[in-house]
Amino acid sequence: MSVIEVNSLTKDYGSGRGVFDVTFQVEKGEVFGFLGPNGAGKSTTIRHLMGFSKPQSGQTKIFGKDTFDKYFEILGNVGYIPGEIALPAGLTGWEFIRMMQHLQKCRNDEQLNYLLKIFELDPSGETKRMSLGVKRKLAVVTAFMSDPDVLILDEPTSGLDPVMQEVFIEFIRKEKERGKTILLSSHIFSEVDATCDRIAIIKDGKIVSDFIADDLKHASQKNYEIGFTDRENYDRFMKDSRNSAIVKIIGNDAKNKTVMIATDDKYINQVIAGLSEYSIGNFSHLKETLEDYFMSYYKEDKNFGGALQ
Repeated sequence: MSVIEVNSLTKDYGSGRGVFDVTFQVEKGEVFGFLGPNGAGKSTTIRHLMGFSKPQSGQTKIFGKDTFDKYFEILGNVGYIPGEIALPAGLTGWEFIRMMQHLQKCRNDEQLNYLLKIFELDPSGETKRMSLGVKRKLAVVTAFMSDPDVLILDEPTSGLDPVMQEVFIEFIRKEKERGKTILLSSHIFSEVDATCDRIAIIKDGKIVSDFIADDLKHASQKNYEIGFTDRENYDRFMKDSRNSAIVKIIGNDAKNKTVMIATDDKYINQVIAGLSEYSIGNFSHLKETLEDYFMSYYKEDKNFGGALQ
């Protein structure tokens, strides 16, 4: 059953900004990764899912209910971490927690104390004096403290140190085991790769890829690097492989006499047999990572300057 639904969502802010015909679903008990750089449309989509903005066209639903018209029926069972933390001034962390418990109409002190312990948070200080990392921890704790069934997380570990990022990842894994439905919007590859069942890549407000995470890890097409001992063998292989039905050249370096090829697993024995006709110095498998796959969509974007990590 789809717990979270985004159907043909469009919100055009002009000048190419916004989201355009975005569609995806998140099933019960699934962790769905929403991957893209800053400005790609992740937060815009999430604001619509939280009922903060009305779609220009299309729909966003949680539990089968429209999130803009029925937000008051939905959000009591949805935990949310915003991308940018803006806490009210004049409150201590404890006062903010109690205020959020009142708004959520739920006080689960056992869950609260568990979260305070694992995220090493002391909420006694004033919110305006808190560091970014402490504010982020407070946002995490308040999002999870009512033990909601659905979690919508927008850049949840931004501002956390590496140790706390690992704590958060392990916590998400446990929440997944408990059957929680989670939308994780992030630009951190390791975070998405470690937690998500399915991943969508968004670029310029449009979904450009939606895939099962394990399919990328276990894809039948593999990439290899071949290093030739001399230029003659390199040139001959390049010529012979130009029209090959089983080998695709995806990169080459004439100076270093190396060629990167892609081939399906079912052809690997034929490929190796064919390579025996050349003088080769090395042959190695190139594992494709989530980052490699993502960058295949962004490699020609001149404005993309390492917004992901």
